[in-house]
Amino acid sequence: MLRISELRLPLDHPAEALPAAIVQRLGIKPADLLDFKVFKRSYDARKNQSLSFIYIIDAEVQNEVALLQKFAGDLHVKPSPDTEYHFVGQAPAGFANRPVVIGFGPCGIFAALVLAQMGFRPIVLERGKAVRERTQDTWGLWRKNNLNPESNVQFGEGGAGTFSDGKLYSQIKDPRHLGRKVLTEFVKAGAPPEILYVAKPHIGTFRLVGMVETMRAEIIALGGEIRFQQRVTDIVIEDGQVRGVKTAAGDEILADHVVLALGHSARDTFEMLHAKGVFMEAKPFSVGFRIEHPQSLIDKARLGPHAGHPLLGAADYKLVHHASNGRAVYSFCMCPGGTVVAATSEPNRVVTNGMSQYSRNERNANAGIVVGITPEDYPGGPLAGIEFQRKLESRAFELGGGTYEAPAQLVGDFLQGKPSTKLGSVEPSYKPGVHLGDLATALPDYAIQAIREAIPAFDRQIRGFNLYDAVLTGVETRTSSPLRITRGDNLQSLNVKGLYPAGEGAGYAGGILSAGVDGIRVAEAVAEDLLKPA
Repeated sequence: MLRISELRLPLDHPAEALPAAIVQRLGIKPADLLDFKVFKRSYDARKNQSLSFIYIIDAEVQNEVALLQKFAGDLHVKPSPDTEYHFVGQAPAGFANRPVVIGFGPCGIFAALVLAQMGFRPIVLERGKAVRERTQDTWGLWRKNNLNPESNVQFGEGGAGTFSDGKLYSQIKDPRHLGRKVLTEFVKAGAPPEILYVAKPHIGTFRLVGMVETMRAEIIALGGEIRFQQRVTDIVIEDGQVRGVKTAAGDEILADHVVLALGHSARDTFEMLHAKGVFMEAKPFSVGFRIEHPQSLIDKARLGPHAGHPLLGAADYKLVHHASNGRAVYSFCMCPGGTVVAATSEPNRVVTNGMSQYSRNERNANAGIVVGITPEDYPGGPLAGIEFQRKLESRAFELGGGTYEAPAQLVGDFLQGKPSTKLGSVEPSYKPGVHLGDLATALPDYAIQAIREAIPAFDRQIRGFNLYDAVLTGVETRTSSPLRITRGDNLQSLNVKGLYPAGEGAGYAGGILSAGVDGIRVAEAVAEDLLKPA
């Protein structure tokens, strides 16, 4: 197979134009093109007056060797890389040493799935409920102000990514194409096949629910177990080796290999691990607000005359500003045509996040506008970032009126430093609702100063970004884990053998795709250790 990159065609090109372009690019006869697949399709929104699709194609052709010689030195015609997934091993029949996976978000799902596919019959312990029950509990907070601390946006089958935009792209280095394994498994589980080739694939919450159930069923069919409502309260360590875990229900599960796929909000578990002496360290993360604009404003600014094109969908953006006080401000988890959602997992605290369905057809665009912070901003050891988050979330609860409504302010009022008393043209989407006022005390002064400087700067990139009636909703604190459970080259804890910190909670991923990839890598490390000669 040959890989052809940078193949450009108009947005509305007919289907037959693509094979014709391949033939022309290679200088071959139509009959010499035996087959082809679209590996990637993207567009460059920086040139919105003359948008075109940019393709990466894998083509099967006659006389491939001769063509490679012809295009030697051409960076855009190369042999296609091997993107198939290859298992690192297989458990012998009757293999009894079963690994445990704690957490069943994207990282835990893929760790368990790959272990099951290799025959290791993992036991998964998930503190929350199965995804459909969990969805009902989540709606209980959004519609009735009823928070279930063990079943919510953060905890339960599918993890925090279930209630998100379902983004399936990442900037991680992936030389083994493990991300392709993640996408392929999602398609097997019911995701639209287009996620394999569009540049910024996404799924959305409703589709993710069914897919998670299908993947769970495969793990069980391969001999794995998924145990819901099993919160891990202790970890058994003997002479620096993990030997098992204990749950709140009083169960003890023996295991020499334990994957910690906790997610970034398992604060009580982090505290337990710290108390047990598991090595961890504070790490940078970010805090800020959600901002909402009319999606039509973003579409026009980003896509120009092509706004509304059915193949382009709702436009997104990615923005960064380096403020004069030294802080970096950037857009985070941008959700085109989505909603702002309540994402707390602890009583009497307010946390925001963004979510979209597959259609991305809601009225507003939203994104986190967040400020980078470091352990120097919250000194006190590995758990200090958690207390920093809690303080901001408790303050947001107070500013929101103490009912899980979120504090909000019009962008124009925020920039002028005056409280908001009524909404304008933008209707905020946050449920259970917003409480208008002044966000100036919702974040540290340096963060408020940096965001006030960044929003007008972002307007120079996206006209209308500083729209007076756009709405800021607070607070966004769970951008990533505030700590890292550090691991070595073998992906095990630095000081506890057999313990595998993984995914977003351990500080090694940021989003569904990267968490899934890390789950695969850790599953491989577990398998290789299990299969080592005694």
